[in-house]
Amino acid sequence: MKQDIDLRINELGLILPPAPRPAGVYKPVLVVDKFLYVSGQAPILPDGSMIKGKVGADLNLEEGKKAARQVGLTMLSTIKTHFGDLNKIKRLVKVLGMVNSTPHFEQHPAVINGFSELMADVFGPDNGVGVRSAVGMTLPTNIAVEIEAIFELY
Repeated sequence: MKQDIDLRINELGLILPPAPRPAGVYKPVLVVDKFLYVSGQAPILPDGSMIKGKVGADLNLEEGKKAARQVGLTMLSTIKTHFGDLNKIKRLVKVLGMVNSTPHFEQHPAVINGFSELMADVFGPDNGVGVRSAVGMTLPTNIAVEIEAIFELY
């Protein structure tokens, strides 16, 4: 049975931040055939500010994981704003998680779990879990985490 995603978000007590405006020449979301591609999203807080800092220096693992979860909330907001109905999403297919980290930090997958666990909570343990990559790098404007994703549509 297909669940109501907006109802699920309310049941979980989630607060979606404002969807960010594009910071360059790109589309926030793009539909091709039955797939919704979402551009890299940042950890936007409800007041519009961002979680910034390097994991392994400014932020610890748990703070990085919370930033990744916040990226998930930002992504849901972006999808609602630029695509519309979250109930048109069948499943999460692919995630690329990028962690702003120090060279010695090696727990990038554990950070990105913050995003993945949220998607599993929202879309279910099967449809909310897709394939994934998690890497470390330096991110623009010192944001803590950036994540892009591909969803399959009904």
